[in-house]
Amino acid sequence: MSKAIDSIAVPAVLKGRWRDYYEMTKPNVVLLLLLTALVGMCLSTPGWLAWQPLIAGLFGIGALSSSAAVINHVVDRRIDAQMARTFNRPVPKGKVSPKRALIFAFVLALLGYLVLEIWVNRLTALLTLASLVGYAMVYTMYLKRATPQNIVIGGLAGAAPPLLGWTAMTGEIHPYALLLVLIIYTWTPPHFWALAIHREKDYARAQVPMLPVTHGVEYTKTSVLLYTVLLALVCLLPYLVGMTGIIYLLGSCALNAGFLYYALKLKYAAQENTAMQTFKFSILHLMLLFLVLLVDHYFKLTL
Repeated sequence: MSKAIDSIAVPAVLKGRWRDYYEMTKPNVVLLLLLTALVGMCLSTPGWLAWQPLIAGLFGIGALSSSAAVINHVVDRRIDAQMARTFNRPVPKGKVSPKRALIFAFVLALLGYLVLEIWVNRLTALLTLASLVGYAMVYTMYLKRATPQNIVIGGLAGAAPPLLGWTAMTGEIHPYALLLVLIIYTWTPPHFWALAIHREKDYARAQVPMLPVTHGVEYTKTSVLLYTVLLALVCLLPYLVGMTGIIYLLGSCALNAGFLYYALKLKYAAQENTAMQTFKFSILHLMLLFLVLLVDHYFKLTL
């Protein structure tokens, strides 16, 4: 009887551990990053993509991004334990030790780098590794604790995937790829500050100098609105330089109008859940914006 119970219990424990490691990779965030990397790949090349840099590129970028996420879990475990949104994460809860998490992060980083180095190209491997260092070390270890402009300065690392996708297919840095990076870079502050407003008390309790904590919620709402206006202007650039066509122009204008609506509501008519609604819409905005880029690209190729 006891053997039968053990045979049921052991897989349950293993399943729990597997889910803990999976959670540390921030899979939803990584999937959004991979979508932007895939769009960068598609926009870099007319016609069908070569399968090797496509598969190896997405795998390597995903592995290194996941590694950065795991390091973030380890470094921020004290902060996470004090915040309602993150207190149940595997490391602060003691489900995974910091040592095991770091070993897991190292394996992911090594595997991802080797795949990019061997089956894609060295430029993509080095740029992706630099993004890991920028997010996991420069932003998480230093900027997040040092300045309320942390997400502005450190946002470049999270904005890199379209460039990484582009270089994976072409082996070169193109101005159009940098334009895609600029869009995500400009999108990041209003996206993250909306969440920071919603979680302002948590950040204050954890003594993290996020903008709502250091400058107040109203100042942050104004910053969200101004950055949303700036984002709308930046999103016009792909059309103005001839990178995209009318489908992208119409789609991006509609999406930015939606983002601007939430930013205005957050500033002038906020309700209890407006900040979180703005944060959630910002994720949908970026996802749909890059899908519109993809549709526009392949529509132009059929003309």
